[in-house]
Amino acid sequence: MLPTLAAYLHRLDPFAIEFSKGFGIRWYGLSYLAGFLVGYLLIRRIVRVGVSTLKPQDVGDMVVAGAIGVFLGGRLGYALFYDRALFYTFTSDPPWWNLLAIQRGGMASHGGILGFVLAMLIYARRRGHSWAHLLDLGAFGAPIGLFFGRIANFINGELFGRACDPHFPLAVKFPREIYEWSADQRLKLQPVYDALPPLPPSQRGNLDEQVIRAVQAGNQQVIDTLRPLLTPRHPSQLYEALLEGVVVFLVLAFVWRKPCKPLVVGGWFMVTYGVVRVFVEFFRQPDEGIPLWWNFSRGQWLSLPLVLGGLLIIVLASRRNVPRLGGWMPQKKSHT
Repeated sequence: MLPTLAAYLHRLDPFAIEFSKGFGIRWYGLSYLAGFLVGYLLIRRIVRVGVSTLKPQDVGDMVVAGAIGVFLGGRLGYALFYDRALFYTFTSDPPWWNLLAIQRGGMASHGGILGFVLAMLIYARRRGHSWAHLLDLGAFGAPIGLFFGRIANFINGELFGRACDPHFPLAVKFPREIYEWSADQRLKLQPVYDALPPLPPSQRGNLDEQVIRAVQAGNQQVIDTLRPLLTPRHPSQLYEALLEGVVVFLVLAFVWRKPCKPLVVGGWFMVTYGVVRVFVEFFRQPDEGIPLWWNFSRGQWLSLPLVLGGLLIIVLASRRNVPRLGGWMPQKKSHT
């Protein structure tokens, strides 16, 4: 019997190590590091036992180039698709331009995919490799990076799910929900604010942030006051980790157990990622301020072209008269 999490209040700290207030090593950053490390190992495996134009010593440079593309594309994609104000909003605090304030979150997976594609195009031209093959290698390593990223989303308590039955065994209450409350809803928070420990005016800052920090610190009075006000929700970040990470990776591992035509693996990544993203978005809370179109979220609309484009790529790539590349299982050598 599954344990009930209906009464669970999310209180995980986004910092793995916090050196001072607001400064330290975040789980989000560590998740990216873990994703690129595992991706490196997976790609190196294919280069060593499969058929590839790369050598094992080339994999590190390729992964670094891909990482730069993912970071730039992910951030610019988030600003373009979800929050264009980041392009023209400046503050008096470092890093002064909100587009650079990645410590506050805000990365788009669709933008990261586009950034990686462009980075591999540049890398392939400079190093004389097959661009299509590089995209397959990146696609094979991507799901594990998505897995770690979604786990970090859950630790941060962000990108949470839609409301669910309070008796649902996996229901979770996320304190960061209060950031999205209307003015009328916020009136209910006054008892929570009153339960905060006294602080000098210079340290009070944003009261909502103080509430979340108090919950993470285990302030029982704040926890008991806030818990009844929050909505039980689907832990959609964990659903995404399972589907976008584990399920997509297993599909690609099956497809690429032996060499295949370049871009076939990339096409299957587009199809499987797009399908599971469309499905899981029905459990994820739509982004604040972004309307639904025909009950589809922005993430779902961005995923539909991936599915259609991926299917087309698979068909066209399979018909190309080119050598088969890749494969993570050791291939039997033929004897003459």
